[in-house]
Amino acid sequence: MRGGARQLTGGGVMKNTRLIKENIRISLQSIKSHLLRTILTVLIIAFGIMALVGILTAIDAVENTLTENFAMMGSNTFNIQNRDIRIHIGGQRSKARDFKVIDFQQALDFKTQYDFPATAAIFSYGTGTATLKYGSEKTNPNIAVMGTDENYIYTAGEEIAKGRTFNENEIHYGNHVVIIGHEIANTLFKSKEEPIGKVISIGAGKYKVIGVLKEKGSSIGFSGGRSCMVPISNVRQYFSRPNMNYRISVMVSDPKMMDAAIGEAIGLFRKVRKDRLGDEDSFAIIKSDNVANILIGLTSKLQIGATVIGLITLLGAAIGLMNIMLVSVTERTREIGVRKAIGARQKTIRNQFLAEAVVIAQIGGILGIVAGMLIGNIVSMITGSSFIVPWAWIALGVGICFVVALLSGIIPANKAAKLDPIDSLRWE
Repeated sequence: MRGGARQLTGGGVMKNTRLIKENIRISLQSIKSHLLRTILTVLIIAFGIMALVGILTAIDAVENTLTENFAMMGSNTFNIQNRDIRIHIGGQRSKARDFKVIDFQQALDFKTQYDFPATAAIFSYGTGTATLKYGSEKTNPNIAVMGTDENYIYTAGEEIAKGRTFNENEIHYGNHVVIIGHEIANTLFKSKEEPIGKVISIGAGKYKVIGVLKEKGSSIGFSGGRSCMVPISNVRQYFSRPNMNYRISVMVSDPKMMDAAIGEAIGLFRKVRKDRLGDEDSFAIIKSDNVANILIGLTSKLQIGATVIGLITLLGAAIGLMNIMLVSVTERTREIGVRKAIGARQKTIRNQFLAEAVVIAQIGGILGIVAGMLIGNIVSMITGSSFIVPWAWIALGVGICFVVALLSGIIPANKAAKLDPIDSLRWE
């Protein structure tokens, strides 16, 4: 008896498999007989899935780039910078409070007094519109010049590909030496000439190249490829401006001590800034992961918008697919009558038309997923991120296509299944 039950079960599975294969074969034959109409419907579905998968994959690429770039500062690094204007409504403060810039002496006092197992660095922006020249070659006037001390290279997560970083004497005396980004080196030294030791022009000044940064993305406040660094004393002298603002970068030796390091830094810098007891901090503490999380939070809103756009497009595709299936039912009324006359049940007819809708939707879905992946990874390549296979979005695309097929095919399939065989056979 048990053996007989297993045989019956196996026979049922084989029968269902044959029915599925037969439905798919009939669906493909129907698609071939109405090729142009099917292609148009497939393209509508493909565009909807492409928009959905493409935008979501591109957003994933941007998130990966943000995470990678902000991680360059490391989970054990934070910045101290000037705080923006704050407006207080109510109470005693009813107007904007303009926080003073962090001057060089305050930054230097913090660096010398910060007694914690950490490395502190001072940096400031000289200009963002410099032109660098070497011989007949020059860059675009969009190079950022930063003034840094000897520790900034390490706290910013940058690496020297050639040459060396600044020494204490160069920082103290403000020597005319410079560390350039890899893109600047490629622009100025096109014939593979060794940049180390060469003298280049930054604006009206002459600077000796002592280092080239390793090719890397952008960390907070610094785009290594299109920027250059000079001693901070040099920036103070030759790129000085009123109310020049300085920032402090701190790298903690142990990431587990990050909170303690920030607490110590806040207490010391309030003392340096002479913030009164009870007043809010006149400076801001910026952690790389905090900024990354804020930006990634913004991309999640873009994901919602992209999903809505894709679903609206797919709604149009669902209406188009339903239309083609209704037309197909009408055109094949006589065929349906013949099938019913030779014994086909309503369930068989309904499944046949549902299978046809699913096949059309999945063809469009596959095309849309491939196109969406390509578009998303083009964005990934532009942003410098790695190749992405968005398995979650691929699964979402396949699932949506299946749902679209069922919603679009159920009404035509039921209509076909309920046709009277006698009336169908008389259909012309």
